[in-house]
Formats: sequence, structure tokens, C-alpha cells
Amino acid sequence: MGKWLGRVALASGITGVPRAALRLIALMAIAAAALAVGLPLLLEDSLRPPSFFLAVVGLTVLAHLLAMQMRVGTSVIHVAWGEATIIVAFTLIPAAWMPAAVGLGILVGSSIRSFFGNGMSPVECLRATASLTLSAGAAAGLVLGVGLQMTPLTAPAAITLAVSAIVYLISTVTLLGLYLWVRDGQRFFGVIWSAISGTPVMIVGNLALGLLAALLWQDSNEKIFVFMLPPLLWLMYQLYAHRLREDEERRTWRAFAVASRSLHRLDEVAVAREGVLAARTLFAVRSVDLAVFGSQTRYWLGLGSSTVENIAFIAANEDGVTEAYQVTRPLEVAGAPVGLLTMLPLRPGVWSASDQHRLAAFGDGLAAALHDAATHSALRDLHERTTFESSHDPLTRLLNRDALLERGHTLLRSCSPAQPVALLLLDLDNFKAVNDTLGHLAGDELLQRTATRIANDIDEGELIARLGGDEFALLITDLPGDGQESLEAATAVALRRARQLTAALASPIEVAGVTLSAEVSAGVVVATAGPVGLIELLRRADIALYQAKEAGVRTMAYQAGRDDTSTDRLALAAELQGALAADDQLTLVLQPTVDLPTGTPIGVEALIRWHHPRRGLLTPVHFVRAVEASDLLGQFTRYVLDRALAVTAELSRAGYELPISVNLSPRSLLDPHLPTDLAELLRRHKVPAEHLILEITETVVLSPLRITDQVLAELRGLGVKFSVDDFGTGYSSLTFLTRIAVDEMKIDRTFVAKMGESKQTGAIVRALVDLARRLDIRVVAEGVETAQQRAALVELGCHAGQGFHFGKDVGENEIIAEIERLRSEVRPVRIVRDERDEQTG
Repeated sequence: MGKWLGRVALASGITGVPRAALRLIALMAIAAAALAVGLPLLLEDSLRPPSFFLAVVGLTVLAHLLAMQMRVGTSVIHVAWGEATIIVAFTLIPAAWMPAAVGLGILVGSSIRSFFGNGMSPVECLRATASLTLSAGAAAGLVLGVGLQMTPLTAPAAITLAVSAIVYLISTVTLLGLYLWVRDGQRFFGVIWSAISGTPVMIVGNLALGLLAALLWQDSNEKIFVFMLPPLLWLMYQLYAHRLREDEERRTWRAFAVASRSLHRLDEVAVAREGVLAARTLFAVRSVDLAVFGSQTRYWLGLGSSTVENIAFIAANEDGVTEAYQVTRPLEVAGAPVGLLTMLPLRPGVWSASDQHRLAAFGDGLAAALHDAATHSALRDLHERTTFESSHDPLTRLLNRDALLERGHTLLRSCSPAQPVALLLLDLDNFKAVNDTLGHLAGDELLQRTATRIANDIDEGELIARLGGDEFALLITDLPGDGQESLEAATAVALRRARQLTAALASPIEVAGVTLSAEVSAGVVVATAGPVGLIELLRRADIALYQAKEAGVRTMAYQAGRDDTSTDRLALAAELQGALAADDQLTLVLQPTVDLPTGTPIGVEALIRWHHPRRGLLTPVHFVRAVEASDLLGQFTRYVLDRALAVTAELSRAGYELPISVNLSPRSLLDPHLPTDLAELLRRHKVPAEHLILEITETVVLSPLRITDQVLAELRGLGVKFSVDDFGTGYSSLTFLTRIAVDEMKIDRTFVAKMGESKQTGAIVRALVDLARRLDIRVVAEGVETAQQRAALVELGCHAGQGFHFGKDVGENEIIAEIERLRSEVRPVRIVRDERDEQTG
């Protein structure tokens, strides 16, 4: 192979030679043999070798034995004196005999190197011989094509010899690249470029040495200078060796830096694999084995890819070569072994000091990387185990209470506020009897078997957890429907799911050798995802479970009417603080009050709405009780009064002098600062006090506190008017009228709805209207929804009303348009009475 004589040492980790590479070698060998025998037959008159044939063979053997190693890619080649040999040989023997002489010399030289411990396999000897024979044939073809005589050595002849040597070089490198591409998958042009660019000085020196030797040999007067060639050859050999060592050192330390960076991995196996690959690139070795001593297992990595069970072992010995001269490096950190690095060099012998230094540095770096990766893996495993244990029940491996609250809260937040959700609370009946009779180990086994049954039965959209003891919770977020109106259907689905679970869990099960029936009770609560949180769902489910056990039934749904407490009110009170600070959560809707006979608007009632960011739209029925039970009532009341008076001022500017009604909590009458604050609001909005009507309920009369009477008196002193809301539905209606002077009385919508069907209800409404007329109090009927109700109320003498018959609630920016619509669209009511009724009336 010219200056690249010898075998290509395998460093890619492939055991043996692939079939494709063997076929390539076979083809090259056949072509080389045909070339070595065919050229003399075709071009020479006699097959008798020329006189200097054996001298050329010997020169080729010597050049091969004096070869030096050089790394090309992941392989090692031998740099010899091929160019100089070719130039001298063409001046000694005919060109037709060159392939045979070179091939024979390479075969003898490689056999000698193998005999003396080089370790070259027969396949590699055959490949090197065939490759260099073909390269010699290419050079001979050039010389034969030119047709010049090489003796005497003229300038044209010298140029021809130099070009033939270059052709020999290029041919050798091309066949090398082809072989490594087929065998190892290395880049074809990358191998050629690495081989040529690695030794440009050596190429030029070989050409010059060959031409000088040929010139001195042919000049009879200068043959004494031939004896000067050995010292010159020795000097050039030292120069080449020094240059190759420098190049190898640079390449090695550059590879060492790359390898050190590649070891920065967080996975122990990844570090081991990178270490094996790095050792392959750093050292001229036949095989690399890395044994890693882990805390739980021991595994090996090498240059192949075979796996046996859970232990990765890669055999790296090639062609059965003995391991008698293998190099081992214990890997230790702070005296503790972490692994063992074993490498089989390409050739026997003691490694140089530079190799030993590199091996020591690389071994320390690899040991530290393996130790760091193992430590990180242990910390990661500990973190994962700790995280799992912190969120899972240690006995059943289900989620625990904390994890249920966290993940359940996330699931509820991901649902739309109107999406129905359900929580099933499951409790094992007679679990204490199992513990007392069979022991706690049997009780634990029963819990584990129950948890497995539930976990195997849950569907997508369900979240199961063990709350503690013998209680399990199942959160369901994929119930059908959307909104409050679908809760009844969703409750039916949730109850059906609870019955399915309790029936499945009640099937016989063997625990501690005893067949048991693990009967389960279930409490079910269904609500929309917005208004309630998971803690409140758990509380309600617990109440339902208690009621189920008390009633002796397997399943029961939560009934709000039987719940005396609610944590949801506490949450609403806390969230109200943010709503008061925001501009878009608490808003007013306005409902006009009209004169029933004419349909003319005579007032406006302000109703508060809460646009909750998570719970959706809330009406006062959802949050007023929570507000009244909190310390925010005063701030909330002033907020509503401020917004209502702003609406009245806007109506006044539009030309409508209409009073506005605002509901007032009975607890607000315990606030001595309310009159002063209300006076300031009236002054700021420039609204006359008589344009504000405060609606109070009959429960005010139940308060015996003097502060209530004082606040009422001060408010009356401001000039505001009072209206009694839902009159007739309380306990002390007449007492209320004697204690508090009111300006308006509102008939509850329940009376209005039933007065056409019930004579008793109609009589009550007539009596209330007559009482109000005698006390000079205006009567407002609530809930007027039909023209018949309007006509009946007018006939009874009620002259004001509210209801959907006239229009729905509107926003603050729509109230002016709504008043104008009522004035233009609502027609007066004409009542035709019987004359006999007139006479008797």
C-alpha cells in the first residue's frame, strides 16, 4: 500500500471482518494475482525474473519492516517508505515486473511482522498484499504508458517516476478508504483526506529520497555516495517518527478534551458507553471492556452490542487473540472502587510513558464521571421515591389525601364552571371487626385488595385516593350535562356509579384464608365545578356517607336541606375581598317599576350580581348569607349604594327623575356609621335623599337592640324612603308596620302567582292593598309575568308592579334605553267593571 504498508488495525469494535469486506478482499486478491502474473506474460519475452528482482523484493520487505504507526479515523495504519521504494525499483527492474515484486515483498514482510508478534491476521495480510499489488500495477501502467527509459535518469524520467509514486500513493489510499468504508462504515473521502493530509512532509521526503537514491545509483562515479544513504535514511526515519509522535500527541489530547466533555452525563450507563467510545479513540487498542460496580448491580460495557438479561456484556476480543498482554486500570474515587477498565492493545509490549499518563488521566476522569452519575442517579431515585411516597398511600399505593386535594383542585380548575362533577366517599362496613377478629395484617390485606379492585375499575376522568383508615374517595369529572339544570341527571349517573362500585366490592374475597364480603357504604355529592372546591365536596360527601350509614342504605346523595354548615361560605367571604377591589366582578342589574294602569316607569330596583372568575355568575342567593356572616358587610353595602346612586344620577342627567330601590341587610342596621356614610354618598352623587328607597325585611322587628331604632331614625332623618320587601311572608307583619314607618310595601311574587287560582290568596292580596291604602303606603306587586295578572292587580287597586311581563333585568348601561322602550311600547290597561259591582262597591 505504498507508504501505508501493513494491516489496518481494527479499533471500531467489530469482532472479525464483515462478509462484504471479505468479498472485497477476495476480489482485490484475484485482481492482484492476475496483474502480477499477467503483465510479465504480456509484455516480457521470458518469464525469467530480471537480475534485480530479488533486490526490489528485499527493498520492499525492508520498507515494510521499517513502517511507523499513524491513526486514521478510528483505525491505525502503518506509514512506510513506499514512494521511495517504487522510484528506486523502476530504475532497477522493468515496469511489468513491479506488481509481482511489490506483492511478494509485502507478503514476506507482513508474514515476518506477524511472526514476531505484530498480531496481523491472515485476512489482513492478504488484504495488504492485494491492495499494494494493485497500487504497484497502477504505477507501472503509468510508466509503461509514458514509454520513457528510466536510465539514465533524465528530467522527464524523474518527473515520470515522481508521478508514478504519487499514483501509487493515491491508489493505495483509495483502496484503504474503500476497505474501511465497507468494513467499518467510515467516511470514504474522510479516510483519504486524513491519510494524505496527515503526513505531507513525509510524502515530499519520500519522493526526494527515492529520486536521490536512483540518481546516485546510476552515476558510476558517485556510487560511493550510496553508502551515505543509510545515515540519511536513519535521519529521515527519526524526523518522520518525531513528526508522527507530535501529530499523534496533538490528536490524542484533542480527542482527550472531546472525550472528557463527552463524559458529562447524568446517567451512569450513558457515561459508561461514552467512556468505552472515548477509550477507543484515545488508545490504539483491539478491544475495550469497562466493568462498572454499581450499588445494586455490576455490569460490563465493551465495543459490541449484546445484552444478556439485565447485564450488558460486550465481548471485544477479536479473532480469539490472547489477553496475556491486556492493560487494566482500576477506577477509584476516594479509595472506593467504581469500575475496572480493561484494554487489549493492538500489539504487545509495555505502553509508553505518554500512554500511561493519558491512561491515568482518562481513568481518573472516567471514575469521577461514573461516581457523579451514580450519585446523581441515587439522588434522582431518592427524589422520585420521596415524591411518590409523599403523594401516595404507603399501604395501597393509591393517592393520599394531600395528592387528591392538589390534583383534584387542578382537575376542577380545568373544567368549565357549569360542568357537573361528583365525589364518591366509600367506607368499608365492619372493618374494625376484621381487625379485631383476624388481626391488623388481615385488615391491611383487605384494604390492599379493595384498593386494587377500585383501581382496576376506574375509568378515564376519575381520580381515586385513599383518605385514611378504611375510607376511599373517587372524583368524577366527566359527568354529562352543563349547568345547574343538569345536576339531577348527573346525580343519577353518580348514584348509579356508586351502586356499581359497592356491588363489585361486595363480591366475596379471601383474606387470611377466610372468605369475606367487603360491604361498602358510599356518600355521593354532585355539584358544578365552579361554585365549590374539593374540600367542600369532601365535607358534603362525608355528610352523605354518615346519612347513608344512619339510614342503613348502601348509597345516599348529599341533601343540602340536611346540611347545617357549609365551608363554602367561608371561601366566598374570602373571595369577596378581591371582588370588591376589581372593577368587573360585582355589577348591578336593574329592573324598572311601572305604574300598572298606564305602564309608565315610576322607579328602578338595583340587584347585585357577582361574575366570579371560577364559579361563574352568582346571584345574591348564592353569596348574600356568606357576606352577612363576614366583616365585609359594611364595605359591600357601601359598594352597592355607591353604584346605585351613580345610576340614579345618570338617569337624572338623562331627564328621568326616578327613585332607585336597594336591598338593605338587617345586619346593616347595626352599623352606626351607615347614616353618615350614606349622607356622604348622596352628597357626592348629588342625588336627593327621597330618590333612594331602602328595602328592608320584616325580620328587622325581631331585633330588640336600640341601635337598630337609632340607625333607622337617622336614615329617616336624611329623607330616604323605606320599603318592606316580601310583606306577608314573615311572622310579625302588623307589628312591623306599627314599629317602622314605611313608604312602600312589596307583595311577594308567591301571592301574585297564585291569586288567580286561589280565592284565599286573592283575598289576602285585596286585604294588603286595602291596608296599604288606609296607611297611605304605595303597594308594589312583584313577579308580574302575564297580562291577566296585571289586569287583576289593577282591578284590586294595586297601582305599581315589577316583572317579566314588562321586561327582563338589564345592565347599568341599558337602563335608559329600557325606560324609553317601556314608555313607548307598554299600553294602559282598561278595566271594565260590572255596574252592579260599582253600586255594591
